[in-house]
Amino acid sequence: SVFRVQKTGAFGELAVDKMPVTGLMKVHSAGRLITDSAAGATAMATGHKTLNGMVGVLPDSTPVPTILEICRDQGLATGLVATSSITHATPACFASHIISRYKQEEIAVQLLQNKVDVLLGGGRKYFLPEIMENGSRSDNMNLVSEAQLAGYDYVESSLDLNNSEQRKILGLFANEGFTNSDDEPALAEMTRKAIEVLSQNTQGFFLVVEGSQIDWAGHNNDLEWLEREMLAFDEAVTVANKFAIENDETLIVVTADHETGGLSIVDGKVSGENLRVSWATDGHTSQMVPVYASGKGANRFTGTLDNTEIPIIMTDLLGFGELLRVEKIQKISY
Repeated sequence: SVFRVQKTGAFGELAVDKMPVTGLMKVHSAGRLITDSAAGATAMATGHKTLNGMVGVLPDSTPVPTILEICRDQGLATGLVATSSITHATPACFASHIISRYKQEEIAVQLLQNKVDVLLGGGRKYFLPEIMENGSRSDNMNLVSEAQLAGYDYVESSLDLNNSEQRKILGLFANEGFTNSDDEPALAEMTRKAIEVLSQNTQGFFLVVEGSQIDWAGHNNDLEWLEREMLAFDEAVTVANKFAIENDETLIVVTADHETGGLSIVDGKVSGENLRVSWATDGHTSQMVPVYASGKGANRFTGTLDNTEIPIIMTDLLGFGELLRVEKIQKISY
């Protein structure tokens, strides 16, 4: 990757490069060659293609179970971590069902209804009523208060997150996406805390961690921003890999819901200096994305995969893959 060469030179390695299993993944949506995050993440969460903009539903708007919900129902702890709003398209697809990714107030309600144990990200405005400072909910519901009544420890700063000793945490560190303020925890910090909390469940856990703003930097064709976000994500991968080494029943899969920007290196030194890069677009592309895997069952992620195969392989490895099989899908009402 451009980031690897820039940081370590052509011969260097990032944390993801040290993962032993690699593959490639196709990312088209049901209706378009170029997917958006909602359709891409829905495929990785449910095993089903859908239309761009749709979250956890089939093209006909029928809600279908997600791997996170199935893991929860099987007794595993669950978590979502992002540097966007936690109600943003990618995290939303693992624990909500709605025809439009932009209905973030409704998604916030569903994330709590789905009893996700750890929710860490931005999007505070979608949890607070518009009569409160920084709140935007038109129904005047205070979901922070409701979460606290449901047993969540609510935190708004890195310090409070690190001091939390609860098994359920709602951490909202920005009104929308993260802004790099001093109060916001790093992605690696949130990953470490989520693993610490969720791993207390003896049945195991399912955790999604998104370096959300890698995509945003790509849309802006901003190489410096992209470098910061990739470094933050690679540090989160390092945290996860450390846990997996110490806990050999753990599987880690690193991939993306799509590529953004069509970034390529067109000139530069082997040392990584004097790089000259080219951007193809300020949007998404159709190119396949890499899949990196390590831990138990990682060899299932080699070769060329479709994004719908990711949750099916994972649930197979957990012993309840039939719950996501297309021919046996049990549709849910929501």
